[in-house]
Parts: sequence; C-alpha cells; structure tokens
Amino acid sequence: MNKVSWGIIGCGDVTEVKSGPAFSKVENSELYAVMRRNEEKAKDYAHRHGVPKWYTDADKLINDPQVNAIYVATPPDTHAFYAKKAIEAGKPVYIEKPMGLTFSECEEVNKLASSKKVPVFVAYYRRKLPGFIKLKNLIEEKAIGDIRMVNIQLFKNEKLNDELPWRVDPTIAGGGYFFDLASHQIDLLMYFFGDFKEVNSIVDNQGGRYDAEDILSVSFQFENGIIGNGVWCFNSSEINNKDVIEIVGTKGRIEFSTFDFVPLKLYTEKETISFDFQTPQHVQYNLIEEVVSSIAENKLSVSTGVSGAKTNMILDKIVAKYYSVK
Repeated sequence: MNKVSWGIIGCGDVTEVKSGPAFSKVENSELYAVMRRNEEKAKDYAHRHGVPKWYTDADKLINDPQVNAIYVATPPDTHAFYAKKAIEAGKPVYIEKPMGLTFSECEEVNKLASSKKVPVFVAYYRRKLPGFIKLKNLIEEKAIGDIRMVNIQLFKNEKLNDELPWRVDPTIAGGGYFFDLASHQIDLLMYFFGDFKEVNSIVDNQGGRYDAEDILSVSFQFENGIIGNGVWCFNSSEINNKDVIEIVGTKGRIEFSTFDFVPLKLYTEKETISFDFQTPQHVQYNLIEEVVSSIAENKLSVSTGVSGAKTNMILDKIVAKYYSVK
C-alpha cells in the first residue's frame, strides 16, 4: 500500500485537533473523506480541514474505493458496529477508545478481524508519547529498583448542564467518566506492567446526577506480582481535582500525571529529577504515524485490537457488580 487514504466516521470534537489533522500530516497518509449524519457539520468539517469528500452515510464512506483505511471516532456504542463493517470491507480500522461498549463486543471485532486478516488498532495514543515512553524506560532500567506497588488518584469535577453529556450515559459510553478517562490509565499500566491477575472494586454513584458510576475504589494485582490501588471521584469540588499516579519501588518512586502535561518526577535517595515534555500539537500524531507504518509495512503496532480489548475486560470487571444491581 503506497499511501494510506483515511475515512473518518464521526468527525466530532476529538477529531478537530487531537487526531484529524494528523492523518494528513503523517508521511504516506492522507485524510480523504469524513462522515457525519449531520450534513452541514460534515460539509463544514471537510471544508475547514481541506478534506476532498464528505458523507452522511457511513456505508458509502466505507465502500468508497479511494478510502483504504477507516477511523471510527463515534461514541463507544457504535465502535464495534462500524469496525465490523470496515473489516468486512477488508479495510484496516483505527478505533477510538474505549474499543467497544463491552469486552464481548471487542472480542467480536477481533474474531472477525482475525478471520478476514484485517489489522485493528485502538487510539490509546499515550503509549507513543515521549513522556510515557521515558517512564517505561525508567521502569525497565530499574531506576527505582524493583516495583512494589502503584497508587492512582483521579479526582475531577465535571460541570454539568441540564442536558447531560453522552459520556455519563452507560448505554452509549459503557459507563461514566471512569470509562472515558480511566481506560487510558488502565491501558498504560498494562503497557508498563503486563496483564492484570486480580481486580476487586467498590463502585457507587453518590452524586445522583446520572445513572453511571461516579466514585470508585479499586485494588488490583498484576500477573508479575505488583499490587496497586486506585480511587476515582467525579462528584466532588473543583478544589479537590487531582491527577497523580505514583509508582513505588525498592529504591525510590516515580510520580506522573495521565492527563496534565506536567513534568514526570523521579525520586531516589540520592536525587530528585524532573523530566519535562512538550505538549504535542496533535496528541495522536505519534500513534497514527506508527499505525500508518504498520498498515503499509504489515508490522505490529503498540496498540492493537488485542491490547485494546484487554482494557475493556478490566473496565467490565471493575463495574460488573454495580451494573448487575442497577
């Protein structure tokens, strides 16, 4: 494949800066077509971003002979639906995170992709950002010795209007803000430490603004023996906002943020080192660049349908009891 010619299904907010422009900036790649059900919005996006074609029908975009790869950027409830259509058409698919509404949906996508020999990628782009690559290197170099445990704190106040966003509707998002945000964190932890062995959780909704979970306490262990815990709160005051992950080792610790581009900090008995990284213009650029190379050269990517499905599996396990009694 000489050039990867992309079609985007669902050209909403996430595609404006984070991802969309990168498809045309990466070498041997172009953004050729976009689709949105709202005709005016699809046409406007195409005109503003210099995209040759726009559609209101996803099937027409998928079957456009000039489009040879599909980016599914809709809400999670239709990720698997459109991904399977792309796979049936024999076109590689790059899916926004989380990969699907449920783990079982992800399995369906991967099973079909395997049978059709079509590659699947998931937009866990932090795996390719310099700060997180540096962090992985520090872990592997044993800069803080042997890893003992991981602590996660994510407190975020979301100002809600009367019209609630789809991200807190479990029928569309799979869960609440936890699914939207913690999916990145869970994916990163598996990138650093491998698969989870055990997960236990307390999940509730204290705010009463919507049906989805808004507070969680989770303990876990990886197959390599490292243990951890995480607390997520989306129903408190903005003054309590916090985004910190702490990795504790036998010779020190590392502290970093998942969503705020603040310096990564390494603490040892001898010194404290701060690693600063520039905020990228398009945060998905590095992963999209790798995906394009993977498609063109038939190489493995750092974020695939298999790794993306594992994140959904852990999300499902964490909230299973909460939704079983809803």
